[in-house]
Amino acid sequence: MSMIGKHLPEFRADYYQNGELKQLTDKDVLGKWAIFFFYPADFSFVCPTELADLADHYDEIQQLDCEVYSVSTDSHFVHKAWADASESIRKVKYKMIGDPAGVLTRYFDVMTEEDGMAQRGAFIIDPQGIIQGIEITADGIGRNAAELVRKLEAAQFVAEHGDQVCPARWKRGDKTLTPGADLIGHI
Repeated sequence: MSMIGKHLPEFRADYYQNGELKQLTDKDVLGKWAIFFFYPADFSFVCPTELADLADHYDEIQQLDCEVYSVSTDSHFVHKAWADASESIRKVKYKMIGDPAGVLTRYFDVMTEEDGMAQRGAFIIDPQGIIQGIEITADGIGRNAAELVRKLEAAQFVAEHGDQVCPARWKRGDKTLTPGADLIGHI
């Protein structure tokens, strides 16, 4: 079943951010764009490269009125220990949600039950809490934060301009398409 169009569930979760341990609910997420960025585990191999890449794009993402929430089945305490130990993770400024019971991980259908870890899944969620974009890759395949930003910009453009769509490799400022009979067979 596709996750596109599904609504963010009600939840309460603990997170680590900038040296502090706090709690978050679904209500805190609503009202602006969000990226939920699931990854398998702290203190691992591909994961720190992805989180550091996302951290490098965090200011740009925030300028797009979007917040980032990284999620793994590690606890928020482990996230803090990882940030204390890793130079790559120390530069992460977005919220790092601990999901040790796997509630969010299962809801977003990225739980690998055999090992209790999340798959690599990124979800773009609109301000109303509706999932607009998904990317899921196998464990060994790291994601590209610049491409995630491009998809966020496209989702925001389509939300604002409902009569237009973004073609392949579209970037902000590029030409869009207005679907209609006149385009059939002419693209």
